[in-house]
Amino acid sequence: MERLGLGIAWTALIIVILFLLLPILVVIPVSFTEATVFRFPPEGFSLQWYQKIRNVDGLLGALWLSAQIAALATGLSLLLGTLCAIALVRGAVPGAAAITTFMVSPLMLPGLVLGIAFLQAMREVGLRDAWWSLLLAHVVITMPFVMRTVLGSLAMFDFAMVDAARTLGCSYPVALWRVLVPNILPGFVSGALFAFIASFDNYPVSMFLVDVRTKTLPIQLLNYLEISPDPTLAAVSTGLIGLTVLVLILCDRLVGLRRMASI
Repeated sequence: MERLGLGIAWTALIIVILFLLLPILVVIPVSFTEATVFRFPPEGFSLQWYQKIRNVDGLLGALWLSAQIAALATGLSLLLGTLCAIALVRGAVPGAAAITTFMVSPLMLPGLVLGIAFLQAMREVGLRDAWWSLLLAHVVITMPFVMRTVLGSLAMFDFAMVDAARTLGCSYPVALWRVLVPNILPGFVSGALFAFIASFDNYPVSMFLVDVRTKTLPIQLLNYLEISPDPTLAAVSTGLIGLTVLVLILCDRLVGLRRMASI
């Protein structure tokens, strides 16, 4: 019975993994097709859709905008989320559990609800600029990822080590850099990675805050899909998949995926 249960569990795991990978296994071959429509299996082999990416109106600008917003939102979230996590762990804040739940509430609410709320809030404060609206909204979206992962790292850290480093002659900033930072680095990098992806791929919130001249990549791709659905979208998606793989390889080299996964 134990072997049967283990076999069923492994079978279910393999099925789930294949189900999750199926869209990727389809979109990559389609990006190299010679056909002018989405068709699987692809017909022939061609790089024409990759060459067409630079000619799609507004696509590169949307890519640059999404990268800008995601990078800045991730940087601000790393700063604010790490400080919040340290305050909750180190500062004995009253109601820390309730505050922690409140801080991750953006992850619990539907994206459309958050988008409408952000739109109304921006109008109330008189903020009409789409770029700043997107940045502020994406900081709120991404900060919970950072705070939760850093909290996980800090839960296994003994702050007495910082005090010990100070007694050995290190200043407080140097003690934090030499003792605290290496211990929370996996959570820090994991949070940054999740935050960047969450911001870069966000659609339900961004759709309420963009304007005609300021569109993020997901919204630009969906607009292009409505106007001219061709394998160019598959080529862009394949490029994003490759970028994600490179980021994961870089994280593995710098921190190690096993340490990141243990957070």
